[in-house]
Amino acid sequence: MSGATLYDKLWASHVVRDYGDGSALIYVDRHLLHEVSTPQSFLALEAKGRTVRRREANLAVPDHAVPTTGRDRPIADPLARAQTTRLAENVARHQIPYIALDDARQGIVHVVGPEQGFTLPGMTLACGDSHTSTHGAFGTLAFGVGASECGIVMAAQCLRQRKARTMRVVVDGARPAWLTAKDIALALIAKIGANGAAGHAVEYVGPVISAMSMAERMTLCNMTIETGARVGLVAPDEVTFAFLEGRPMAPRGAMWERAVAYWRTLPSDPDARYDRTETLDVGDLAPFVTWGTSPEDAAPISSAIPDPDADPDRARGERRRKALAYMDLEPGTPLDRVRIDRVFIGSCTNGRLDDLRLAAGIAKGRKVAPGVKAIVVPGSGLVRAAAEREGLADIFRAAGFEWRDAGCSMCVAMNGDRLDPGERCASTSNRNFEGRQGPGGRTHLMNPAMAAAAAIAGHLVDVRDLVEEPA
Repeated sequence: MSGATLYDKLWASHVVRDYGDGSALIYVDRHLLHEVSTPQSFLALEAKGRTVRRREANLAVPDHAVPTTGRDRPIADPLARAQTTRLAENVARHQIPYIALDDARQGIVHVVGPEQGFTLPGMTLACGDSHTSTHGAFGTLAFGVGASECGIVMAAQCLRQRKARTMRVVVDGARPAWLTAKDIALALIAKIGANGAAGHAVEYVGPVISAMSMAERMTLCNMTIETGARVGLVAPDEVTFAFLEGRPMAPRGAMWERAVAYWRTLPSDPDARYDRTETLDVGDLAPFVTWGTSPEDAAPISSAIPDPDADPDRARGERRRKALAYMDLEPGTPLDRVRIDRVFIGSCTNGRLDDLRLAAGIAKGRKVAPGVKAIVVPGSGLVRAAAEREGLADIFRAAGFEWRDAGCSMCVAMNGDRLDPGERCASTSNRNFEGRQGPGGRTHLMNPAMAAAAAIAGHLVDVRDLVEEPA
């Protein structure tokens, strides 16, 4: 009998009832809430006369629709104001821990959770947001759920889930300078397709993963949802423990020692078997950018836009023809000649302090190109404060970037931060779907250094053309 994978261990330790058909009732340790996906959840909860089973297992933060400017004034948008107000009222009525908009810790749930130590290895964590896969970077079985399921988690602390197949992604090779976790994620999605890991729980392994910071692991697991998988995982190790130790909601003292001892048992057994294995050698990769309307439409910045007519997959070729029409791009165009109007640095993918440091390193001593509007939106208030203490905000402002308050912002365009029709954006967010950053807006995904470089150049550009020293 073979050993167990990390996913197998997490699953087995949370089964309340096995239904024998591949599904089981799973205990949910933690639940993150935000203002957009939970109004219906509370209505359903109260309509059935139910209460929140474990208030302390929940944490609510407004993030999707909150403004990133004018925080000293009431929210101007009536829908965003109503959503944020309703979240505050709902959590107050049910006594759920809440980080309010004027709290220094406010930010994107997927940044705040790890930051506060709410996200811990070995746990299950749910949230009404698809990018909940982010928390898998800690060896947490984390997945997005719908609004009705948010209500079920609050009432029962359990959910019926179908067990996924396991997929191991081995990332090896000597990582080149300026090749980030974002590039590795885009390269993987380009290789296996936007639905290539559907039905699987993906575990990332290999020397490149072991050498990654927690911020990079979170970026990688965040983007896992774009492969079609709901779950992305990295086994907890010393990097994980060092990140978590001392966090406000992490265990302390003897409980910390007991927790770490348990967390050390979680990595996949040496003889564990996976349903599928993919290997990605990053040794020769250049930074990636997207050119179409799916994260799988990604290519090295040193290449040109492919010809859909040459695609051996006819259905994909047809989709890509439509994508190029939407993006107003021609096959054969070198990617580094595509001009941009806007730059967005932020989101739950690349709004952490390490990301801002990377971007500021490019912006320092340079100026945003004429005609380009560039904004930096930290992933949380604590990231913002730390960046200001380090002088990163001053660097961005001096270069011509706008320095904003924390939130999801232009990643999802629910708060007024959005592209105008026809505008083209170099973005560190996670989705380049049609209209994702505003109706008619055109999105090119890339890493923070590449986005900062695009802001300086006024077009997509290889960051290595601006700087020679290693990242």
